[in-house]
Amino acid sequence: MPDKIQKSEQEWKQELSPEQFKILREKGTEQAFTGKLTDNKAEGTYICAGCGQSLFDSESKYDSGSGWPSFYQASSDEAVATESDNSLLMKRTEVLCSQCNGHLGHVFPDGPQPTGQRYCINSASLDFKPKAE
Repeated sequence: MPDKIQKSEQEWKQELSPEQFKILREKGTEQAFTGKLTDNKAEGTYICAGCGQSLFDSESKYDSGSGWPSFYQASSDEAVATESDNSLLMKRTEVLCSQCNGHLGHVFPDGPQPTGQRYCINSASLDFKPKAE
């Protein structure tokens, strides 16, 4: 696995939009049902908006009704990392890009089979790369 991407706060601010910076670097959350990729049904790959690493494939995307893009699995075991998140007076599992450590969202154990997982991800933390025709 390549070395992790490390940049200064100023470098991230220059490269990301204010919303992307708030979410990826400051662990923010976009408002439900407002994200540009929530209703995307095209075939392709969802990549990290911070570093371009492949995170999720369109085949694992489903409509969870939560208001955020949801996936039942990451594109590979190495694509994402998780950490305990005890903010907001609740215990959750935070999902991070394993390459740049950007905050993506959270994962919950209430998703569909075959994994039973629901990766609830902020649209602003993702870019979409359509499948080549």
